[in-house]
Amino acid sequence: MASSSNSSLQKSFKYDVFLSFRGEDTRNNFVSHLYQALEQNGIQTYKDNEKIKKGETIDAQLIKSIEDSRFFIIVFSKNYASSSWCLDELVKIMECQKTSEQTAYPVFYDVEPTEIRKQSGAVGEAFKKHDNEETVGKWRQALKEAGKLAGWELRTTANGDESKLIQIIVDDIFKKICSSSSSVDGKLVGMEIRIKNILSSLELDAHDVRMTGIWGMGGGGKTTLARAVFNLISIQFDGKAFVENVREVSKSSLYGLNKLQQQVLSSVLSKENITVSSVHEGTNMMNRMMRGRKVLIVLDDVDDIEQLEALAGEPDWFKLGSRVIITTRDKQVLSAHQVKFINEVYLLSRAEAISLFSKYAFKRDIPIEGYEELSKEVVQYADGLPLTIKVLGSLLCGQNVPLWIDTLERLKKIPLKATMEKLELSYNGLEEDYKEIFLDVACLLKGWHKEEAILYLESCGFFAKVGLRVLEQKSLISISGDEFLMMHDHIEEMGINIVRRLSHNEPKRHSWLWIDEKIVDILANDSGIQAIKCITKIAGESNFKIFMKGLTNMKELRFLHVNMVYESEDEVSNWNFDEDSLHLPNALRFLSWDFYPFSSLPKTFQAKDLVGLEMKDKAYSKLRFLKFMLVPFN
Repeated sequence: MASSSNSSLQKSFKYDVFLSFRGEDTRNNFVSHLYQALEQNGIQTYKDNEKIKKGETIDAQLIKSIEDSRFFIIVFSKNYASSSWCLDELVKIMECQKTSEQTAYPVFYDVEPTEIRKQSGAVGEAFKKHDNEETVGKWRQALKEAGKLAGWELRTTANGDESKLIQIIVDDIFKKICSSSSSVDGKLVGMEIRIKNILSSLELDAHDVRMTGIWGMGGGGKTTLARAVFNLISIQFDGKAFVENVREVSKSSLYGLNKLQQQVLSSVLSKENITVSSVHEGTNMMNRMMRGRKVLIVLDDVDDIEQLEALAGEPDWFKLGSRVIITTRDKQVLSAHQVKFINEVYLLSRAEAISLFSKYAFKRDIPIEGYEELSKEVVQYADGLPLTIKVLGSLLCGQNVPLWIDTLERLKKIPLKATMEKLELSYNGLEEDYKEIFLDVACLLKGWHKEEAILYLESCGFFAKVGLRVLEQKSLISISGDEFLMMHDHIEEMGINIVRRLSHNEPKRHSWLWIDEKIVDILANDSGIQAIKCITKIAGESNFKIFMKGLTNMKELRFLHVNMVYESEDEVSNWNFDEDSLHLPNALRFLSWDFYPFSSLPKTFQAKDLVGLEMKDKAYSKLRFLKFMLVPFN
């Protein structure tokens, strides 16, 4: 995971960590275990007996390796100071720390910091072996400076527990590497644990070819995460390629996949004039030309198995040690390509969201005074989605409080365009019947138990089980542990927005209606009500009278939710109708009626297709043909 930067003012390092230690004290125990733990966590570590090749001058190689390392871990033990080799390393390390962005951290293994600073105790005894005054002076100064550095002490940091100390060191170094690498984008938040999970699945020290997936909803940070991992580890590979927008480019023309194959080959082989005339030719070229290289390839935003077959067909295309990272919204694409390691991207926590938003809105880690509550409102609206947080942070940066308030009010009525466009890509890729299922979930079924939702959808003629599975794999819905349908607020908002857009200028296409003035207008004007499939909710006496008038013509109505509150039986009798004059369309699959005023359903209602009935605050005398019901009994 050697640190790297795109800035010309910052140096790229070959190694993340250089280990300095006294071999006879710690090579085969503490240092061996520390080295293994660092490497397992993707931290590229230099340890002399692991990296020096035969035939090279050891002194020159060590000096070069020190200069090529971002961090130094100096393991001070009782005999460290007896080795002129170790002390020369230390002098060079301290020189690098003073003159560059490199940083040294001491580990006080079985000696005290004061023994290193003052060369007393066991360290002092070891020092007596040296007699060159000029050299000894440099060594003493280096030890004095190193002994003052912040680091880790086995006795006090980990209570003498070596394995615990190793874990602490690895965690601390990992955070420092992420922090230094993220300096290119100082706004990265919440990435450390996510990066660590990806690196764990990549298992960089394993001698195999491995493909790892990053899966999650649009705008959730998959590309950002993949880029951060790529920047951290790419230096360890012979060839590398980060291929963005695979979905978009592959579908932009007949030659989209050819272009992507050319991009991979050009990047990995560092050759510009590579031409691929067909996908078949590109597949053969990649298979033939990349076998001799240990490569790192990131394929970003994949949505079709054909893209993976063309760009990362088989493990034997690549040399052992190669890694392929794939980001996608569709888990099935990964499964179809037999990607065994799949990392789900979880949304930001509230604290992470506040921090990320503050970086964009205030250029700091926390909100400025006077904007704390408004920032919480923005973060609540974003609901953990990084894309929304970044867009709103940039939009509100430098603006006054009234504009913030106005923006928040607008968001309640008009969805954020950048977020909606990003999320809608997943919807656009669905089959037509899956689109219908998605819109039903967004408009009606969010929060329903999965089995009840399946009964309703199947009664409408949908293949509900596979449909819900597809939506889940494409990160459009999730299923809670207790089997309820869940959907991110922005995805729900996107679905509702699609329905509104579909029928905006075409009344006859109204299929779903919500409680607002538009329901009344459409029903009162008898405009396209034959096409209405779902109504939620009807409320209020005046609305109800209009609704009753139009209900007779709603032949396709399959979902109805009525919320009718009345104060007394006398009020009901004044409505001038009873259950026999109430007309319910026979196409109804689900009926929800709060405070239903009658003792039974209308005799004219043929409830053969009705699978669900919900009656709140009503004792009911007769129920027929139901597969699930939510009805209180007295």
